Amino acid sequence: MMTLHGLPILSILLLLPLLGAAACFLLRDERQVRTVAIVSATLALASALTAVLLFDAEHGDFQLQEKHVWIPSLKLHYFVGVDGLSILFLPATTLLFLCAIVTTGRGVKPLPNLHFALILLFETATLGIFCALDTLLFFFFWELTLLPLYFLIGLWGLGAQGRAAATRYFLVMLVGGVPLLFAFITLAANAGWAFDLPTLLSHEPEHGLQLLVFVLFLVGFGVKVPVVPLHAWMPSLALGGPAAVTALMVGLKLGAYGLLRFAIPLAPTVAQELHWLLAGLGTVGILYGAVAALAQSNLRNVVAYASVSHVGMVLLGLASFTVAGVQGAVLLLLSFSISTGGLFLLLGILQCRIGSTDLSALGGVRQRMPRLAAAFLVFGLTGLGLPGTSGFPAEFLIIVSTLQTHSGAALAALFGMVVGAGAFLGPYRTAFFGPIRRPAVAEVEDLLPREYAVALAFLFLTLCFGLYPMPWLDLMRAAAESWVLHLPARVL
Repeated sequence: MMTLHGLPILSILLLLPLLGAAACFLLRDERQVRTVAIVSATLALASALTAVLLFDAEHGDFQLQEKHVWIPSLKLHYFVGVDGLSILFLPATTLLFLCAIVTTGRGVKPLPNLHFALILLFETATLGIFCALDTLLFFFFWELTLLPLYFLIGLWGLGAQGRAAATRYFLVMLVGGVPLLFAFITLAANAGWAFDLPTLLSHEPEHGLQLLVFVLFLVGFGVKVPVVPLHAWMPSLALGGPAAVTALMVGLKLGAYGLLRFAIPLAPTVAQELHWLLAGLGTVGILYGAVAALAQSNLRNVVAYASVSHVGMVLLGLASFTVAGVQGAVLLLLSFSISTGGLFLLLGILQCRIGSTDLSALGGVRQRMPRLAAAFLVFGLTGLGLPGTSGFPAEFLIIVSTLQTHSGAALAALFGMVVGAGAFLGPYRTAFFGPIRRPAVAEVEDLLPREYAVALAFLFLTLCFGLYPMPWLDLMRAAAESWVLHLPARVL
């Protein structure tokens, strides 16, 4: 167990939002509830940064481990730890949750105490996904995300749209969890009923079992990625869900992390034999998401379909089975937290001020909200891989790696990026430039100081990752090398 002065840092990280959720639920004054939520999220961010400082980038194994017996009869443990592929998700997650809480408008109704308690519970579950090294503990946190999300979307979404989106999302994800559970149990039975990830990695299943497990993982995690055609829940959620909650769900690609952490390492031979399937799903996602975004008339759906396109790049990076490809995939997932999360937070502000994010209700927004317009443009260009932003080194590493292994997919991805640029810049021009056509736009107020501070923080991070990515790539290099070396000889 690696601790700070005898304190288990990862357990503290998981406990802080949970305690904050309990305190928020018991309070009734909205100002006190908001203060407790911000303090809890800030302390969680500080704990995540402490974990990064304690992490030794020279070693590719799991660090900061804590292991305690959970259910002795089933050999289950509370087993948490991080490596170079997961450590940076901790500060990214806690920062995004903090910013979502800060930018949530005042006067949350109904039940503001329940609203913030559910957000903090969702934060604990999300952090648990990135920390869990016992597969059933991972599944516990994975399913735990459904409870707060169902109520957050259903109660604070946009009317009937929000309720319908909550029901669809809950049912789809509940069904998607079944193959994951079956895969984890199957792997544990093959390894003498051991559920911890290090043991499972040392017991490679026979080929037929690997094929079954990989398909189960691909379906279970693919629903959450989302890969095409398992993406149907995304548009309804983007339109009906609260913007801050949507920013958390779309900005944190938990399904892609699941493929990275479990699907490929636990079924390495079959994963490489089916490299064409991973690359194909990534290519289809890139092209479909970009083309679908062209046909949208609401900025929320434009960003949602663009995220489907961008996550296809992550699949291409993983399908390359190279160190650079894995580094690019992880860096792109981190960039999502900044760019896509930032876009949805800004859309939430726009929705609160104007009452709509439909293109027909906008026009000339830049004249009244120059700060929001500038931040929205930078975050959008980050998703397009503009040099100098965090999207550029990530997508460059993926494209270079994919050209060496799947040249056709890489060329198709480049074409999809061009289409994606048109899908973003066209609606952006319609919404933010031109004459003011609606009275609501003429009277709108620009970013408040707290909202401006969030935008500046995200802008700083995207430039920091884009202009000087070496420290972040070095942090994950050893783990990426271990990840690739764990795979058998490439079958490309």
